[in-house]
Amino acid sequence: MFSSNPETVCEITQAKQLIVAIDRGGVPLNPAKVNDIARNLGLEVSRKAPVEETITRIRKALERTK
Repeated sequence: MFSSNPETVCEITQAKQLIVAIDRGGVPLNPAKVNDIARNLGLEVSRKAPVEETITRIRKALERTK
């Protein structure tokens, strides 16, 4: 995947790394970091949103980038 904006690639890579870690059994300990990754992908996230919901939304956003 090529992008004219290097920041976008970094944000997508960061989101992919999060999902890979979760799929390997990791548990995100910092909900604020998960929310930050989601926001960097352009998602609007409430501070009160459950982490699981945000992770699902990140997965869907990554699917759209394929």
